[in-house]
Amino acid sequence: MPAVTAADWTVLPRVIATPTQTEDRAPVSVTTAPIGYEGEGFPVHRAFAGVDARQLDPFIHMDQMGEVEYQPGEPKGTPWHPHRGFETVTYMIDGVMDHQDTHGGGGSITDGDTQWMTAGSGLLHIETPPEWLVVKGGVFHGLQLWVNLPKASKWLPPHYQDIRGTDVGLASTPDAGALLRVIAGEVDGVEGPGSTHTPMTMVHATVLPGAEMTVPWRTDFNALVYVMGGTGHVGRERRPLRAGQLAVLGHGETVTVGADRQQAGKDPAMEVVLLGGLPIREPIAWAGPFVMNTKAEVAQAFADFQKGRLGTIPTVPHDDVHGELLPE
Repeated sequence: MPAVTAADWTVLPRVIATPTQTEDRAPVSVTTAPIGYEGEGFPVHRAFAGVDARQLDPFIHMDQMGEVEYQPGEPKGTPWHPHRGFETVTYMIDGVMDHQDTHGGGGSITDGDTQWMTAGSGLLHIETPPEWLVVKGGVFHGLQLWVNLPKASKWLPPHYQDIRGTDVGLASTPDAGALLRVIAGEVDGVEGPGSTHTPMTMVHATVLPGAEMTVPWRTDFNALVYVMGGTGHVGRERRPLRAGQLAVLGHGETVTVGADRQQAGKDPAMEVVLLGGLPIREPIAWAGPFVMNTKAEVAQAFADFQKGRLGTIPTVPHDDVHGELLPE
């Protein structure tokens, strides 16, 4: 799991929970993500399946894409499809993914990069592996998160952010037993580069075997811990947590995650995503690629899509517009 790291974790800013932050967030539920298929048929773990939407707010949906080793000719992506009313956050851990949309956004991400697309009033986009990767094959592993937009922001013009992995905020715990990559939001003064319409924090943390991290967390945010790889525990009660599981945490000032001393399989450490956001607490009407406030707005979105109002698929190939990220 390459992502972005640092040669020496001991020189990074330290994330420290202060003595006054005594209420640790206990797990309310732990669920196991079922496996499904997305786009042209790539495997995903449905991280939020079976969880009450009120506990997820402001998040809507999250897929762990892969991890899968593709043979030559096997890599898959998604065809052109519409979105309206929310943001898609695609975090690539291993492999390469290209993005193109009808509002002019586009680029390639790999090994710790993030594509942050604000669909807003609506657009069409496509996510595909580059042609050289389809020919060559290789590992595909990433994460896609859907972040809801409040009613006042659902009709904003679409926007695209290309976040390089080298731009994320890096920090470690006091004993350097965990590395935190802050993609969006802030943790103990360490900020991520992602610009969000909905106040939120997104962190990818690597916790070394036997290590434990306790990080401060905004009390007005919810708190979710999803394990992408490895095994460990969450909360001071040390509730077991393993790859493909999501812990929804209750109220508190800190989040605690620890890794088992012995990691099973190929994972040398525990890899977790910490998510938190300010709940929007507005009605949600969700159907397929549209997340709105009313059923009438969803029906209008489908009608606008069918009438071509969300954009027209370009005839110029993606690589001719944005250039191709070549393999090393």
